[in-house]
Amino acid sequence: MRPALGWNPRFEHRGDLHAADRSQWHPADIGAIVAARMAGKPAATAYTLDDMAKDAARLLDALKIERAHIVGASMGGMIAQMVAANHPHKTLSLTSIMSSTGNPALPQAKPETMALLMTRPPADDFKAQVEHAVRTQLAVSSPGYPPDPGQLRHQTVGDLNRSNYPVGVTRQMAAVIAGGDRREALKTISAPTVVLHGADDPLVPVEAGHDTAAVIPGAELRVLPGMGHDLPAPLLPAVVDAIDAAAKRARAARNT
Repeated sequence: MRPALGWNPRFEHRGDLHAADRSQWHPADIGAIVAARMAGKPAATAYTLDDMAKDAARLLDALKIERAHIVGASMGGMIAQMVAANHPHKTLSLTSIMSSTGNPALPQAKPETMALLMTRPPADDFKAQVEHAVRTQLAVSSPGYPPDPGQLRHQTVGDLNRSNYPVGVTRQMAAVIAGGDRREALKTISAPTVVLHGADDPLVPVEAGHDTAAVIPGAELRVLPGMGHDLPAPLLPAVVDAIDAAAKRARAARNT
């Protein structure tokens, strides 16, 4: 299997510890972006999902990788979708995990989950940031495979010590909101695709997985009972199997 590009969704919900936040910093006005989208106007953001998909394509070029199996989870799934849609010549297969199409008619996240994501403790209160990040991760975790709170807290402390830019969540949400409804773009995806989603996802409800699979031509949908908006260790074999299934479909297509 060729290398797969992906993003770790764990970082998206813990004070935004995604590695991208160690690059350029850009502020974002969520209220203005939402207002623009509701008015049918373009939303001004420092970068978009398409920009991040282009970054991934350019990374492949820099690594001298002609084509790759593209994998993404959560917002990373949206980016992976746009790699497959906008850069089909670089995409061998696509695995979209616990992601969405941006369809505004889909069910939204649970209010209590969104409330945690939309609030932030004081930037200078490290303990409060840790506790908030742990609460947020527990809120989106898989009910069938609950994490150990002590281990989660230990890992969160390490993550925050590595990189702590809480405004990054705002930038990420801005890019997702500005992306809007991406169904027309997703209809153009030609790479073999597997859509994986948790049946009990409180942040991106499972209906989003059904919608993604319905829109992408020939996509296979796999729904995992007990899975929320994380990747618990017991489910990793199922995740790997989904990625492998997409890759096998790509190999079979090349051999026909």
